[in-house]
Amino acid sequence: MNRDLRRDLYAAAAAALLVVTAAAVGTGIEHRNGSLRVGWPPLLATWEPHVGPGTPAAIAVAVAVVAYGPALAARLPWRPLLLATWGAALAWTWSLALVDGWYRGIAQQLTTRNEYLQVIGRFNDIPSALRDFTHHILIGSPDNWPAHIAGHPAGATVTFVLLDHIGLRGGGWAGAFVITVGTTATMAVLIAVRTLTDDHLARRAAPFLALAPAAVWVGTSADGYFTAVAAWAVALLALAVTGHHPRWTGLASGLLFGLTAYLSYGLTLFALIAAAVLLLGGLPHSRLRSSGGTPIPRPLPFLLAGLAVVPAVFTALGFNWWEAYRLLVTRYYQGAGGVRPYGYWVWANLACTVFIVGPATAAGLRRTATTLTHRTQAPAFRLAVLVAATLLALLIADASGMSKAETERIWLPFAMWLLPSCAFLTGARGWLAAQAVLALLVNHLLLTGW
Repeated sequence: MNRDLRRDLYAAAAAALLVVTAAAVGTGIEHRNGSLRVGWPPLLATWEPHVGPGTPAAIAVAVAVVAYGPALAARLPWRPLLLATWGAALAWTWSLALVDGWYRGIAQQLTTRNEYLQVIGRFNDIPSALRDFTHHILIGSPDNWPAHIAGHPAGATVTFVLLDHIGLRGGGWAGAFVITVGTTATMAVLIAVRTLTDDHLARRAAPFLALAPAAVWVGTSADGYFTAVAAWAVALLALAVTGHHPRWTGLASGLLFGLTAYLSYGLTLFALIAAAVLLLGGLPHSRLRSSGGTPIPRPLPFLLAGLAVVPAVFTALGFNWWEAYRLLVTRYYQGAGGVRPYGYWVWANLACTVFIVGPATAAGLRRTATTLTHRTQAPAFRLAVLVAATLLALLIADASGMSKAETERIWLPFAMWLLPSCAFLTGARGWLAAQAVLALLVNHLLLTGW
């Protein structure tokens, strides 16, 4: 065994130890005073070994990606590879969701008491509902919003209201929408990685994006949808800064970054990832040269123009983002956030993250640190910068104390940008098998809350 592989295994073992410690300490705290408010620390889940209609398909997808994924990723033409990666992620996510059956695994997920579909009837007049939105955030207010509606900007709720208004009503359509859109994040991340680094690293990352353990939660929470919106915002920005139709891609990126901020308050931290992309766009790189040597239009004005659109629309319709966030902070501490101990969750949140990124990413992050330290060849260094910016954003979210628990779903958008660090690993099939086993065990042994 070579030294690098041994160190990778040490990193994976350290991640496993973090999970075991969080489970042991968390179980003790929960039995003592119940302050964690989760059923199976550190995850919001309950112990319920089970199989379901999705079990055979999930196993088949895992075996296929482990056996053939790396080889296909290396030789497929680029566009078919994008579609194959999305297709594999779609099959993987649907299969895992269906382990719990159609109703419990998909159709019910967004209809429970804290979820978005509970308030569809209150948004028949969308402008009126937006003007009145902040009056129902606090727990003591009349007809206060359920937890997820109160805990997110109005864009999240309006998305599901619009689905209902166009005829895609009920939990089944909402679940299908989240899975279908959410899994497109794999393509967005691949496009950004290839654009900012090189084709080789993107291809090495593809199977890990397709078989991500995060699929357990992408298939059951609206955060999967948020993940895709944020991912495409970054991908389009990467295209803009490298001269790929910078006016249009910059404008589209800004539109999606604006929407991202109106889907989840915490995703404003994607500004750090955007800054990393802008930084990388200013570094010398062959992809930054436009054809014929003509100057590349600066994308920043178009990015900013696009960025202003969604906030302007919501503000004109009466939704006050800043006031809603101020009231949310109060609401957060009125509920479970005021009970859950920061001293546990500030590190146990990271154990939750291990579940969505898997042991391979723990090893990949070790290699990322090495790449940054030694400033190796340019494409690898660029990927390391992108991953490091994501990790910084995640750590800031952690330190804020506004994400105590449930980060296995809340941090899905960040997780997708940590997974490409797996491109640094050797022995891809072994690491992919470890990722698949983790996801299958979680989905079959636990009944997750999302």
